[in-house]
Amino acid sequence: MLQFVRSKQKSVLIKIAFGVIILSFVIGYTMLTAPSDQRGAQNGDVAARINGDEISYEAFQSSYSNLYNLYQNIYQGNFDAALEKQLNLPQQALQQLIEETLLIQQADELNLSVSQDELIKSIAQYDAFKIDGQFNRDRYIEVLNYQRMNPEQFETMQKRQLLTQKVRTELQKGAAINDEELQSAFHKENDKVNLNYVWLTPALVETKVKVTDEGLKQFFEANIESFRVPEKVSLRYLQFDPTRYENNVDISSEEELQRYYRRNLDQFEVKEQIKAAHILLSVPQDADAETVQKRRELADELLKQLQEGADFSQLAKTHSDDKSNAAQGGDLGTFGRGIMVKEFEDAVFSLRPGQLSEVIQTPFGFHIAKIENYIEPGVKPFVDVIDEVKKGLKLEKSRQLAYEKAMDAYNINRKTADLDAAAANNDLGIKETGLFAANTPIDGIGNVAEISQAALTLKEGELARPVQTTQGVFLFMLKERKASHLPELSEVKPQVEQAYRTEQAQTLAKDLADTLLEQAISQKSLKKASQDLKLTIEESGEFSRSFGYFIPRIGTSQELAEDAFSLTKAEPVAKKVYTINNKYLVAGLNNMTIANFDDLKDDERQQLQDRLLEEKKGQIIAEKITQLLQQAEIEIMVPELISSFNNGSIKS
Repeated sequence: MLQFVRSKQKSVLIKIAFGVIILSFVIGYTMLTAPSDQRGAQNGDVAARINGDEISYEAFQSSYSNLYNLYQNIYQGNFDAALEKQLNLPQQALQQLIEETLLIQQADELNLSVSQDELIKSIAQYDAFKIDGQFNRDRYIEVLNYQRMNPEQFETMQKRQLLTQKVRTELQKGAAINDEELQSAFHKENDKVNLNYVWLTPALVETKVKVTDEGLKQFFEANIESFRVPEKVSLRYLQFDPTRYENNVDISSEEELQRYYRRNLDQFEVKEQIKAAHILLSVPQDADAETVQKRRELADELLKQLQEGADFSQLAKTHSDDKSNAAQGGDLGTFGRGIMVKEFEDAVFSLRPGQLSEVIQTPFGFHIAKIENYIEPGVKPFVDVIDEVKKGLKLEKSRQLAYEKAMDAYNINRKTADLDAAAANNDLGIKETGLFAANTPIDGIGNVAEISQAALTLKEGELARPVQTTQGVFLFMLKERKASHLPELSEVKPQVEQAYRTEQAQTLAKDLADTLLEQAISQKSLKKASQDLKLTIEESGEFSRSFGYFIPRIGTSQELAEDAFSLTKAEPVAKKVYTINNKYLVAGLNNMTIANFDDLKDDERQQLQDRLLEEKKGQIIAEKITQLLQQAEIEIMVPELISSFNNGSIKS
């Protein structure tokens, strides 16, 4: 393909193709913001009405399609139905169209328009429409035709885009960043605080919990509902084991064997694999340029020796830094795709047995690989897997026969629920389970949700429909049912005691945290208070407000993140106990670094100011759209989006 492109670079077809690639970004955006101007469209052709202006269903579909392609390109193979649902692309698509329509509607109020001259100049700027650096109308028509679009459609969309940008620019006029805003942003990003903190966890005080009979009794009575014993049942059952019927099935039919093989080709798949050895010259991640260059030169020298006939195994033993296999001549064994780092994998899978790679650079350093064997992907031929096919078909037919036997027993005895007769007719012994509750293992059967669910809904004297499992087919009926009930303390004492210990430990941990906080505030030192109470004090390390609510080594806490920067040398202890992930934390100031705004270089100051200005401009547009959304009359016509937009999902 690359050679074709190079050889045909000057052809009109290729120029148009490259133009289309570039133009697709333009058309993708303009179509995303191109509602219909036809007010008389039928309801089925309209996705939404915004203050009377209609967004066509075609525009909505185009918007959705472009968003879909955008996210597909971003997430690649990770873009699946679940992620698409999470992103809610249909709602995003319509939301964008609504917001752009509202901005377009502002053009009249702001007395803005796009002249024909402005439109022509903007279109002439696209390289996709140029030949030898000049706009060419024939090329323009060719590229649009390739996109199944006529000039009128594209120019309408381009005009809307220009008008939207004019509205944005007008709304953003006068936006500026003053010194106070600049300094505030600077300090938010550069002031840093380092906290001392102490965790008070239930585990820390668990040994101090004292369990008394009276305390346990009171706790149990107060929380008895949480110890309710669920409904339990036990079963009588027959197990139709497929192995009992293996001698009764016929697997001599060539046609059936072939059919089984074709149905189960995935079982006989041969994945692409390669057997290779390598020499690794490792390079530390913090290595300087000189070190990297020296390692590269050594790799080049070893490759040269190998190309001249040197023994690969011997050089690997002598020079390879991969100690896990150097002694074996660098042997990596046989592996498939997705095992090695991408750079190494791409290189070795492009080679075949006996070939040497060039020098391969990966995050580990420089490699030279030699291919010893290659297994092509494919499917094992029928003749090579005939024994596996026969075994699989026998198991499949045995399972089917077991199920048929169980179904016969069920149908014959369903009205009488005579499991004993079913057992006698099938030469099977009746087995019994102990009592079990929902979602718990069943004696002799295991954790089979379908049996568990059916068992709990069975009536007295009723046979359940057979259930097929990997262990065979089960035909069962109710033996005993024990209703859910509130237990006596003696019945659940171990669980009650554990819950009691957990609650008491939580209470003791909170009490200890309160004590520590009180002493730390009194002494104006968390370090001294924690020493007095023999508690371990830790240090968070520096962080700035730009971390948001995340604090290193502690986790996420909005309260603590906000309070941390109000601590001072005079008042170094935070005034409350923080609860984070069901643990208690007392925090104090270790040190604070206030950045010097005057040290900011002119170019850094300008970069910060430019960034803040762009953020402010974006905020101006967001606030304006919010205002317009609140004032607008919006009617959603897409059935699957009506409820979500009515529930307040229209937002800026």
